[in-house]
Amino acid sequence: MYTGQYIPGNSLIHRLDPRVKIGAAIALTILTLRGGAFTESFLSAFLIALIPCSGLSAYQMGRAFKPVLVFFALLFFVHLLFTQGKPIPPFPPWRVTVTYEGLYRGAFTTWQFALLICNASILTMTTLSTDLVNGIERLLRPLRRIGVPSYDIAMMVSIALRFVPTFLEEIDRIKTAHIARGATFGSGPLFRRILAAKSLLLPLLLRTMHRADDLVVAMEARAYQRGPRTYLKELSITWPDYAAMTVIAGIICLHMLWP
Repeated sequence: MYTGQYIPGNSLIHRLDPRVKIGAAIALTILTLRGGAFTESFLSAFLIALIPCSGLSAYQMGRAFKPVLVFFALLFFVHLLFTQGKPIPPFPPWRVTVTYEGLYRGAFTTWQFALLICNASILTMTTLSTDLVNGIERLLRPLRRIGVPSYDIAMMVSIALRFVPTFLEEIDRIKTAHIARGATFGSGPLFRRILAAKSLLLPLLLRTMHRADDLVVAMEARAYQRGPRTYLKELSITWPDYAAMTVIAGIICLHMLWP
């Protein structure tokens, strides 16, 4: 299983209309980026409660966070060391020091990004890529009147989503081949591990370009053309979707009343 990969299930979140889930994810993202401590605490509790409702396990969510742990650590320490303010004893007031303001800003910003990852993971793990593309196209369809190519945007999103697990799969294959030849990625000095990771870039780039060429050939062989598309599964809003929209609307109202 790769990060963000769809996990089959029949949970309440799985059965929701993709347009509702996309809209809810966008709304929660905006609230996460604009909210204060109270909003972040409420959203944390809401997303944690949403995980079992989505039929997901703690292990599966942990796999979603694993690739970004280094980014979280870097984000936290950048704010911790480079935010001006009152130094924390026993750290002296040097040019680069640890401050109370940096500690708060680093923890709060990392908290926000963790909520964003959790929000996006629930969306992608409970929604087929085809349903996501269908939902995005339907949401963008009214913009066709002003010249926005909703079908082309949906196709680009579909290709991007399809290449995420392919990209990760290629990394695993190249890494396994290097390990078989004696390379080490998780042990040894830091400089050696950086060089080992650097050796993955060129083969990964070449394999990605080959995959892209194969995709182009396959689309041309099937006479792909731009323009409107029909879908096997037509989307429809049901009462659980209305209930989900009511919950999201309530969260937005709560944020407006108590930011």
